[in-house]
Amino acid sequence: MVQPLVAISSCISHIPQVNLPNAITFSRLIMTAAFVVAVSQRSLTGYGTGLVLFIVAAISDFVDGYLARKMGLVTPLGKLMDPLADKILVSAAFVFFTEKGLCPVWVTALIIGREFLVTGLRQIAIEAGHVLAADNLGKWKTTFQLAYLITGLIWLTGEQAKMRFPFLEWLGNLARPWSEI
Repeated sequence: MVQPLVAISSCISHIPQVNLPNAITFSRLIMTAAFVVAVSQRSLTGYGTGLVLFIVAAISDFVDGYLARKMGLVTPLGKLMDPLADKILVSAAFVFFTEKGLCPVWVTALIIGREFLVTGLRQIAIEAGHVLAADNLGKWKTTFQLAYLITGLIWLTGEQAKMRFPFLEWLGNLARPWSEI
């Protein structure tokens, strides 16, 4: 026998509605999946789309935290999911960079290992009744990682744009791995 929708909704009424900052965080997970699909295309369109998705996802990281604090919408779910969404985005990009030869395997393994360790410690804290939000040092780490990854994505896009789009080629040359940036 099929239960009416009213009965189902009353069973989940204890789950709080997702607020705007949390919705932005969840959209970052979707953008990460789209980023992986885009860069897997190995074309100018794929790398360009991946670059745009990655930049929008990186910006959304700052926007959701700002809105949560400004609007008084800081939640335990947001404190847990925001750093997790960042880890998934950064890990996906570092795995891609390792596959492209832009990052040594040991660096990617170290970064992902550290992220699993921090996530595990957060889970232990949650079970003890505490939520550990990201601190300023972690935010700086994420900023440097995002800057490195965006620069690499610009270079890959510029490499694919050779001779077809002079501005993108120039930008790619500026961001090449052996340049000053």
